[in-house]
Amino acid sequence: MENLIQLVNKLQRACTALGDHGEESALPTLWDSLPSIAVVGGQSSGKSSVLESIVGKDFLPRGAGIVTRRPLVLQLHRIDEGKEYAEFMHLPRKKFTDFAAVRQEISDETDRETGRTKQISSVPIHLSIYSPNVVNLTLVDLPGLTKVAVEGQHESIVQDIENMVRAYIEKPNCIILAISPANQDLATSDAIKISREVDPKGERTFGVLTKIDLMDKGTNAVDILEGKSYKLQFPWIGVVNRSQADINKSVDMIAARRREREYFQNSPEYSHLASRMGSEHLGKMLSKHLETVIKSRIPGLQSLISKTIIDLETELSRLGKPIAADAGGKLYTVMEICRAFDQNFKEHLDGIRPGGDKIYGVFDNQLPAALKRLQFDKHLSMDNVRKLITEADGYQPHLIAPEQGYRRLIESCLVSIKGPAEAAVDAVHSILKDLVHKAMGETTELKQYPTLRVEVGNAAIQSLERLKDESKKATLQLVDMECGYLTVEFFRKLPQDIEKGGNPTHSIFDRYNDSYLRRVGSTVLSYVNMTCASLRHSIPKSVVYCQVREAKRSLLDFFFTELGKKESRQLSKLLDEDPAVMQRRTNLAKRLELYRSAQEEIDAVSWSK
Repeated sequence: MENLIQLVNKLQRACTALGDHGEESALPTLWDSLPSIAVVGGQSSGKSSVLESIVGKDFLPRGAGIVTRRPLVLQLHRIDEGKEYAEFMHLPRKKFTDFAAVRQEISDETDRETGRTKQISSVPIHLSIYSPNVVNLTLVDLPGLTKVAVEGQHESIVQDIENMVRAYIEKPNCIILAISPANQDLATSDAIKISREVDPKGERTFGVLTKIDLMDKGTNAVDILEGKSYKLQFPWIGVVNRSQADINKSVDMIAARRREREYFQNSPEYSHLASRMGSEHLGKMLSKHLETVIKSRIPGLQSLISKTIIDLETELSRLGKPIAADAGGKLYTVMEICRAFDQNFKEHLDGIRPGGDKIYGVFDNQLPAALKRLQFDKHLSMDNVRKLITEADGYQPHLIAPEQGYRRLIESCLVSIKGPAEAAVDAVHSILKDLVHKAMGETTELKQYPTLRVEVGNAAIQSLERLKDESKKATLQLVDMECGYLTVEFFRKLPQDIEKGGNPTHSIFDRYNDSYLRRVGSTVLSYVNMTCASLRHSIPKSVVYCQVREAKRSLLDFFFTELGKKESRQLSKLLDEDPAVMQRRTNLAKRLELYRSAQEEIDAVSWSK
């Protein structure tokens, strides 16, 4: 069972080392979940004397006013033999065998945190004492409750101390050791008053009555010690501390304990209670109770720690990795983030993520519909056919077939396909831009660094703009190629039409009659439709090759080239993370370290049992 108290001791030290003092914070706190015993009492209630009696050493600062200005986590370790010594957590390699030096170090460490202004701090001091004369026990000595601020302290000090004490003892895992002097009315006890506020049923409060030997003659504390005046779930314990004269004479603590035992055994009022009176009994009873409470809390503690570790890991993952200090590390970080973004973008195009299917929609719906809307019949109206053929003939009318007229009619129709072709390029460009924005939003790491996000976004869009221009140029070249070189095989069929009813002996001017022009228009329309069908398939191929394929292959190539030229200072500007986020990541990492350490410690104790 003793290793249970040692377990909590380790966890409390780890909490303090990693900044978990149980105070209100945006971070989960392990300190509040650990069972502890808080020592509460008013000034001059004998609180320090009780602690020194339990330890068997004179080691606490004394003086007028508020002496304890920081919580003191006092961890007692029983050793079988050897010389007594003390260790502070803030001085891990130094052993104190002179307890007067321990007292001085407590004062000095208090001043290091609070200055010499007599103010208070919630950051605890950790003191471990190793002795054959103690029981395994951990106590938290809190500043004494007071009613008046002394010179050099703010008026708020009274309320500040009360708030600090209440913050400790209101937690359900805190066992309250309420110290009250017997020579004062219990109704005015600061410790009982504040304990009753947070623990009205007295389920986790131990009452300790000091200065019993200093009560007025003819009075005693039997009713209190028997639980008749103020009932708690646990029996009251009376103690007799050293007098101020004993303290001044440095009376030995072991001798003081013996005199305390003799006082209760020989006193007619208290002899029937002697077996459960005294600081020695108090220490043993608190140790046993603390072990019982810790044992009952371990399953819940394990569950809480496991859940909190998952929560902390999730948030750390969301915040992303910390920034490297060196230029190489920064460059690597930027490259990794860019690769993550690039991969997300490719997954949209490959169908792993949604959105890439819209490009096929352009080819399968938008482009065919746009081509279908082209009004070639207007280009091939009777008047336009006559006009273009006549103009093409010039001063020399055509002999057999109006070849130049055909060419002009075909070109005038095919040129109109450039509009749908450019629209297809623009539509795909718009979709690619949307996918870039989606991929940026899905790349968690980019949310960390606003400047890098902007730079990557601009680089990707600029790259898409270049690809759009190249794609538009290539696609329009497809149309120009159709205009520049007509398919000969199609027109070689035309002379055969003469044998099927044409009469070359007719006057040349008869070739401009309506029937002839309609045949020309029909022939041109057939050729244009054939070419249009061909372009319907070749335009998507060009667009995919020039835009989609290149975007997948080299979206950030230019950005990477420029990135390699940047110095460390310029890379730092790209990784301009919000300082609040950086601080939170650091805090979360420390808190995660604490919880993992706690998990290992608890698991070790569980296995050993």
